[in-house]
Amino acid sequence: MESIAEKKSYQVNDRGYYGTFGGAFIPEMLYPNVEELRENYLQVIADPSFQKEFNDLLRHYVGRPTPLYRANRLSEKYKTNIFLKREDLCHTGAHKVNNTIGQILMAQRLGKKRIVAETGAGQHGVATATVCALMNLECIVYMGALDIERQAPNVARMKMLGAEVRPATCGSRTLKDATNEAMRHWINNPVDTHYIIGSVVGPHPYPDMVARFQSVISEEIRWQLKEHIGKETPDYVVACVGGGSNAAGAFYHFLDEENVKLVAVEAAGMGLTTGHSAATTALGKPGVLHGSRTILMQTEDGQVVEPFSISAGLDYPGIGPQHAWLFESGRGAFLSATDDEAVQAAFELTRNEGIIPALESSHALAILGRLGASEHETVVVNLSGRGDKDMGTYMKYID
Repeated sequence: MESIAEKKSYQVNDRGYYGTFGGAFIPEMLYPNVEELRENYLQVIADPSFQKEFNDLLRHYVGRPTPLYRANRLSEKYKTNIFLKREDLCHTGAHKVNNTIGQILMAQRLGKKRIVAETGAGQHGVATATVCALMNLECIVYMGALDIERQAPNVARMKMLGAEVRPATCGSRTLKDATNEAMRHWINNPVDTHYIIGSVVGPHPYPDMVARFQSVISEEIRWQLKEHIGKETPDYVVACVGGGSNAAGAFYHFLDEENVKLVAVEAAGMGLTTGHSAATTALGKPGVLHGSRTILMQTEDGQVVEPFSISAGLDYPGIGPQHAWLFESGRGAFLSATDDEAVQAAFELTRNEGIIPALESSHALAILGRLGASEHETVVVNLSGRGDKDMGTYMKYID
């Protein structure tokens, strides 16, 4: 039987697990790469020269700290105090760049000359191409062929930045398939290539490393909230979850604050019972996906079920292992929002606050009416990205 102390630990342990989830289930050819990263990442991150360069770039290049904005009209509508963490104002338009800055510095210190990445909505691809241009490293981005069609502006940005965009044409031709192709590339180029995974997924130490780079989000929320309301902890932190890097960053410094409710919102697609959904915790079960034990949507014989979402960034059949543990342990509340609910929430924010959110972030906004927050409580929503890339979709809903 687990001790109380173990039950309250939501960070990775020294074996690379969050509770029963995590680990490194990888082909033998990848073992040297992953082991090299595992042996070095904590030491590199803790090095004062790394910290200085990382923080300088976050401040002067990315544009941090991002604002914590009180959404007055939205607060009035839902009769509670709603704050938006404006990750949409980061350079490149989303939180993804926090991680790519950290990982490109890591790759340099490990002597890597080429970067490979996967992308869904294209924001991670753009952020990776951006830091590769900044540091003069070769960049190859795998993207599902379907996502290339529906995220054309981001494809153009990646190419302008000098990245080679390679389509993933197998399976559902979305994020899962792009991740498969990127991993295959890494297996074939193990010595000189670093794989910048864009979310808190993959083999250990990736979920922990990405969460550490994204933890700047919740670090800022704490001191910004104190400036606004006189205390560092909100009553709710809400974030969308596909793989879950923006949520991991928003939750990070509140994990042990049991009075802070952590709310993750998955993509229900056309509905939980339609067969066209990406709501992993509602529809999935434990298994191994992309190098870690987590919760994923799968058939009885273990075949991955193709996910569906209007949002390319949430169109993934699993979640990161830390999120799987937050769900199983009960520390996090996992809800879902349909495509229609997300679009409606996007228009609601736009018309009430003059902020056009990414479709991913709109899923987090869509559950505000279901929280049950009182007028005396504080809700922080991580607005993980801006909606420029989704205008083609939004235009279909404009009369």
